[in-house]
Amino acid sequence: MKVTIFRLKLSNLWNNEYCMFVSQIVAIVLKYQPEVLHLKKAFERLTAFMPDLANIKAQELGNAISNQLADLNTERKTLIKGIAEQVKTFGRLSLSVAPHVEVLTRFLNKHGKDIGESNYNDNTDKFNKLLADYDASADVKAAVAALNMTILIEHLRDINTLFATLYLQRTHEDSAVETVDARAIRTEVDKVLTAFFDTFEIFSTEYDTLDYQTPANELNELITNYKTQLKARTTRRNAGKEVHTEAPITVA
Repeated sequence: MKVTIFRLKLSNLWNNEYCMFVSQIVAIVLKYQPEVLHLKKAFERLTAFMPDLANIKAQELGNAISNQLADLNTERKTLIKGIAEQVKTFGRLSLSVAPHVEVLTRFLNKHGKDIGESNYNDNTDKFNKLLADYDASADVKAAVAALNMTILIEHLRDINTLFATLYLQRTHEDSAVETVDARAIRTEVDKVLTAFFDTFEIFSTEYDTLDYQTPANELNELITNYKTQLKARTTRRNAGKEVHTEAPITVA
């Protein structure tokens, strides 16, 4: 009996989703022994691309870290600007904090009004120097505490430390990952995957004593789940929501 494999518009999948989808297809087919279903050659053409897909996945991980680094860099710039603005605000109030305002104004001027506006490494270095100066200056610490800004300084420290850690992680991973043309690889995998599904359907009619329906049902359930989530994403996008900031689709 001929079976039908549902088709998914693969171009709608993000790179990390695409790699997961193909891996799940491979895992399902393996359970049903492709050689028994006379699908060994077609299946091997697909699995031959698994190392390339692994490189795409690794490259996407690096991209994810890059996005996180950009967010952290923006946050530490926002923090230092917020601290500077808060010092200016205190300076305009009739509170008995003028000495503290003077201390922090000198402190911030010392480290530059453009702090955080340079490249990543330069920014990290500047923030490290600012924080080291803060740690070593009792009068600056006292002024920060008097103006209730200790939490901002400590959060800046946490953000800067996390940034430095992730930057090193990205550098290490980038050096270990070969830059790949994800679009070109996906184009080839699309062809092979489509050919595999076509062969699966054709062979289900040629070898009618074998059970193609059970694996087809499992494949179709997986594909249906992806189609459902992609449709929901399209609905959110059409409603004006920024879907690119969402977590990638995951289907168990």
